[in-house]
Amino acid sequence: MSERQNGQHPVQDTMRVTMEEIRSMVDANTIIGTPIHCEGGTTVIPVSKISFGFASGGSDLPTKVAKDMFGGGGGAGVTVTPVGFLVINGTDVKLMQLSINASPTNAVVNMVPDLVDKLTAFLTKKQEEQMLNATQGE
Repeated sequence: MSERQNGQHPVQDTMRVTMEEIRSMVDANTIIGTPIHCEGGTTVIPVSKISFGFASGGSDLPTKVAKDMFGGGGGAGVTVTPVGFLVINGTDVKLMQLSINASPTNAVVNMVPDLVDKLTAFLTKKQEEQMLNATQGE
């Protein structure tokens, strides 16, 4: 079995390097992106889903020189998929999902706040009109 002077098997170095590379590609800023400040005070923040995997392995090979006994490798794959945007306007925060990833149930749930806002505005306007008409009729 091939070992280095520090007692670690070469496959440990292969795995360590692979994981360090994944860490350098995937961080919190990849999932919740950098805020984009627009005119009018609106801020848009991209939101993504990340999937990754890695594999690493090796084998001791029969040779006459001990330092050449190990053969191995590692690899990783990362997928970044945009899922939506957080839209912040004043105190109003909305999650705008991309239609690719939105299920019908999620779409309905996401429409509820807008529907409530529109219904409230409509009823308030109707109530104000009724009060105005009642005041003018006196």
